[in-house]
Amino acid sequence: MINTIPVSKMFADLVVPLDLTWVAGEEGGDKQLIGDTVQKPSLALVGHLNFVHPNRVQVLGCAEMDYLRQLGDAELAQAIDNLFATELAVVIIANGESVPAPLLVAARRTHTPLFTSPQASPELMAVLSHYLTHALADSINVHGVMLEVDGIGVMLTGNSAAGKSELALELITRGHRLVADDVVDLYKVAPAILEAQCPPMLQDFLEVRGLGVLNIRTLFGEPAVKFKKNLKLIVNLQDQTGMPQERISRLDMEATAETILGVEISKVYIPVAAGRNLAVLVEVATRNYILRARGINSAEDFIARQQRFLQANQ
Repeated sequence: MINTIPVSKMFADLVVPLDLTWVAGEEGGDKQLIGDTVQKPSLALVGHLNFVHPNRVQVLGCAEMDYLRQLGDAELAQAIDNLFATELAVVIIANGESVPAPLLVAARRTHTPLFTSPQASPELMAVLSHYLTHALADSINVHGVMLEVDGIGVMLTGNSAAGKSELALELITRGHRLVADDVVDLYKVAPAILEAQCPPMLQDFLEVRGLGVLNIRTLFGEPAVKFKKNLKLIVNLQDQTGMPQERISRLDMEATAETILGVEISKVYIPVAAGRNLAVLVEVATRNYILRARGINSAEDFIARQQRFLQANQ
């Protein structure tokens, strides 16, 4: 499924940061933006329409407006007709440039939203690209608890009543940060990056059996919560008695991973049993992930030492 957003939503989200003004084409607010491409349609103005992707944001900067200003009336009309010959989602005039009358007429005729902004076109396009990359990213929501542990995005997963929220609460008391409880929204913001966010309705809240719903921001302060974090490690909590034997590895020589939205995420399994300090285990699993990312593998180091010992005693 292709993700889309209406132009009206983009305007509402960026009207303040980009100081946007909607000057024409209000009827086209429900046009859908497809893809995160932001274009400067310089070639389209001279008739090269195959360089313009439909349903994208078109930004007219200094170069485009200077070109239009030096045209005669007939050529200006032709250039604007060239631009609007394709299905445009929205046109934004940057740098506080004045809007040529034929451009207003074409926007109204085609019901194409036309915005202006005082922002310089490079900065405007950077903000637009960043916004659209996130707004149009492939996404999925999963059951779990998302945390920042030692600066790493860690998601706790497991069956209901496995103790994920209680474990998250203990980790928060140890100085780590909550991102989301129960429902985690994952966005593929780059080919190998999943960004985890909390649904707005659940922001700051953690449900713990016996205590009910807790506002973590109110209880522990601003440093205890984080709006979003890239997912790097999944920690799956499992009953020790029900864990498949192939999952129980004393040396953990083979890295385990889970693929979500085409991105491979490192995964560890922690057996849950009475008396185990799960918070410490999660912290150590996170630090071990960091070491592995740096090329340090404790299990491999142990086996190499064992081999050297055996060779020395042959």
